[in-house]
Amino acid sequence: MEQEFSIRDLEQFSGIKAHTIRMWEQRYGLLTPRRTATNIRYYTGEDLKKLLCVSLLVDHGHRISMVAQLGPAHLAESVGKLAEEDDAAAREALLKVAMLAFDEAAFKEVVQRSETLLGFERTATEVLLPFLAGIGRLWLSDAICPAHEHFVSHLVREYFIAHAAALPPGSGEVLVLYLPEREIHDIGLLFLHALAKSRGFHSIYLGSSVPLADLAEVARTFPGATFAAACTAHPLPDDAQAYVQAVAETVPVGHRVVLAGRMFAEVEAPEGVVCLPNGPALTLALFSDRS
Repeated sequence: MEQEFSIRDLEQFSGIKAHTIRMWEQRYGLLTPRRTATNIRYYTGEDLKKLLCVSLLVDHGHRISMVAQLGPAHLAESVGKLAEEDDAAAREALLKVAMLAFDEAAFKEVVQRSETLLGFERTATEVLLPFLAGIGRLWLSDAICPAHEHFVSHLVREYFIAHAAALPPGSGEVLVLYLPEREIHDIGLLFLHALAKSRGFHSIYLGSSVPLADLAEVARTFPGATFAAACTAHPLPDDAQAYVQAVAETVPVGHRVVLAGRMFAEVEAPEGVVCLPNGPALTLALFSDRS
């Protein structure tokens, strides 16, 4: 069955107010909502994709009376031209359209074009990570189904892994990247691993759900290494202080531990541990002095 979207879903996803969508329907025949068996209006994925493209073109000075009449191919072509001009809104719209269609090739084309224009780091921090954050909010509000979020998360994860794999092992400062036990949200960590290798770090990626005992073993192997984690869901806020203390007691003196996540905002960090509020702050702390 195709996914059904309410007009509020369209509003949340596109940023176009519901009353504007209705006006565009009535005046220009932009969309033709369908009705359920109980006579409730709904829109299809194709409706949503069309609205995304049309609203983007209108924002760039095109007349709604003209673009409302364009077919799917002409709409996609017009939006694609904006993306070629390094337009951030066009990139976001094309990524959303690719996600709705589960179109891997189209998604990767936008990412590759962005990397050509902006480079890897800016593509990650200005395009992909903000896009995922926005998609996460849409998923929480039920504007999209979980499959859409899983689809794009996999593609972004794959992109970061491929970028890191293409780089030779670094020979500089040792950076150990990990996530605590029960923490499985690894996309931010994968980005840090790729970025660290590109900056010449000897980056060791341990991945998700790493027991504390494993950190002690790695610390014995690499004296003076920096340990870093970017957390989303674990440890829970009530357990954050205890976790930080346990890390400080596990990782020997002489190592640095940097923990980032909202759960660490109010934590008192013991000696040798730095607590930061989010992933961007962690990136800055680790790489601000590297070119």
